[in-house]
Order: sequence, then structure tokens, then C-alpha cells
Amino acid sequence: MHYYRYSNAEVSCWYKYLLFSYNIVFWLAGVAFLAAGLWAWSEKGVLSDLTKVTGLHGLDPVLLVLLVGIVMFTLGFAGCVGALRENICLLKFFCGAIVFIFLLELAVAVMAFLFQDWVRDRVKEFFENNIKSYRDDIDLQNIIDSLQRLNHCCGAQGPEDWDFNIYFNCNSESKSREKCGVPFSCCIPDPAQKVVNTQCGYDIRTKSKNQWDDHIFVKGCIHALEAWLPRNIYIVAGVFIAISLLQIFGIFLARSLISDIEAVKASNAF
Repeated sequence: MHYYRYSNAEVSCWYKYLLFSYNIVFWLAGVAFLAAGLWAWSEKGVLSDLTKVTGLHGLDPVLLVLLVGIVMFTLGFAGCVGALRENICLLKFFCGAIVFIFLLELAVAVMAFLFQDWVRDRVKEFFENNIKSYRDDIDLQNIIDSLQRLNHCCGAQGPEDWDFNIYFNCNSESKSREKCGVPFSCCIPDPAQKVVNTQCGYDIRTKSKNQWDDHIFVKGCIHALEAWLPRNIYIVAGVFIAISLLQIFGIFLARSLISDIEAVKASNAF
């Protein structure tokens, strides 16, 4: 009995290696994120005492880095191995996960547009919770400082929000030197100073409010971000479209390769 191999009974190398190349970038990026996150945790001693994660009332930025790293590593690995080994199960997992992430992003965008007041309240609550933990985590502290400095803002709604933090609270019995002050990132920078004055916010809220404008930013960061979005709407839309196109391209490659593999298996079954 003679067996004939169909000339078209081969998986397209174009789809196969293009999908592999597409995923190897995500897999390597996932490895980099995981390495950076684990290194940051080791520097903060979290790996030796995991209770430090649950003890933080605000957000530990390293958690986001690790979450992104795990997702990228898993999807990249599934896509790479699925493409090279022509494994339909891994490819379907990769394709389904990308579709789920894409729909989730779309749903979040629509919900944020339709329920702006609810989103604003959640952002305010989130920001206030992180203000409470400002001195508890160095990464969170750096993010808040960067946000305030870049957007020329202070607190969620204004400088008074720093009363949520025990070190800056005006009414607490704490003997902290920062009492009734604000972080240095709230201060209006002096162009003549080349060295950052980290004590510029000390005791600033003991003065009358009409004097605050001369020393610190009085606009809340929520209002600053609301003003920033319309000015940069094209950039935000461009980034969202670029990410969406990359996801759609990955879905297209995975679906095409799955169809190719199934067609080859069907052809070779005869």
C-alpha cells in the first residue's frame, strides 16, 4: 500500500514563526517584569516576610509589576510553545486569553465613559488610601511624589488630604516633624535651587490658605488628571488603538495557525 503526502498538507511556516516571534517578545518582557518585581521585593525584605504585603493598606506597585509579568510570561510561553509544537490546546488558550483581555479593556473603557462620577469616587478613594500608606512603602512613595511633581498637584482633592496620613495629620498627637505639612513633591520648585529641598513642605498648612499658593500646589491630583486627559486625548487614543491592533494581530495569527493545523490533520487523516 502506498501513502501519498499532499503537497499542501504542511503547516504554514509564515504563520508559525511569525506567531513565535510575536510571542517571544512578550515572553522575554514577562521574564524582565518578574525579575524586576522579585528584585524589588527582595530589597524590601518581602520575600523573607510575606506579611509585609498584607500589612500595607495602600497599593504595593511591585504587585502590579509581578501581575503584568506573570500574565505576559504565561501568554508568551503558551504562544511560543504552541506555535513551535503546533499544539492546538496551547494556541486556543493563548487566543482565548487575548480575546478576554481585549474585551476586558473595552468594557473598562466603556464603563469609565458611562459612569464617570462613580469612577471619580473610586479614584478618590484609591488615592486617599494610598496617601495613608505614603511612608510605609518606598515604591508607593516614589509614585505619589512623581504624580504630584509632574502634574503640579497635591493630594487627591487638595493639600488637606494629607491629613489622612498619620505623619502629616495636623490633629494627631504624633510628634512627627512633618506634622501639618505636605511632602516635598507638593512644593512649587524654585528654579534657582539645584538641590531639592525635601523640607520645603514642613508646617505649610499651619499658615493661612491664601499663603499656600506661594509655596505649594493647591490643585488636587484628581482635578489635574481630569484636565490632563482632554489635552492628551489623541495620545491616549493612539496608545489604546496600538495595543488593540497588536492584540487583534495576535488573535489573527493564532486563529490562522489553528485553522492550518486542523486542516493539515484532516488532510493527513485520509
